[in-house]
Amino acid sequence: MAKGNILNKLFASGPLLLLYYLSISEIDTNLEKLFEILSLNLQIIIIYFWIIKRPNLMGTGHIFLAGLINDVVMGFPLGISSLSYLVVCFVGNYVRNKSVNTTIASDWFTFLIALLFANLLFFSLLNNFSDITISYAKISYNTFFTLFLFPVFWFLFNLYQMSFIGVQDA
Repeated sequence: MAKGNILNKLFASGPLLLLYYLSISEIDTNLEKLFEILSLNLQIIIIYFWIIKRPNLMGTGHIFLAGLINDVVMGFPLGISSLSYLVVCFVGNYVRNKSVNTTIASDWFTFLIALLFANLLFFSLLNNFSDITISYAKISYNTFFTLFLFPVFWFLFNLYQMSFIGVQDA
């Protein structure tokens, strides 16, 4: 019984572990080296999906800490990624509280809003408080591919949730 409970907790913490792994690794920049224009922000997709579906799996403290780790690894000023992640978290919380039942279409539309606000905050803070320059083309590619691949990850995360975590919150 205890062994099954430990496995359930490990599977339930899978999204949080993935968020920390992506924050520590530089997978986003490695994709850019392989495919020149392919850049996506998988952390934002993870945060948005799990805040809407299972907010108890991923707290805002973990999201803030993952953003700080991402800033250190990527060389950004501390707090910029954390603030943009928290914007996505707050939009996700608002959508979850105002919606009775979410669908892929409603999640995708509201994800666009969260992504635009998060990227606007991220790049305006980066522009005003650091000397790091990022081209508008990189911003556009990142936003496009993150938005374009959201339904793919939505289905994968839904499958993971149904297979390993369960459908209903306790």
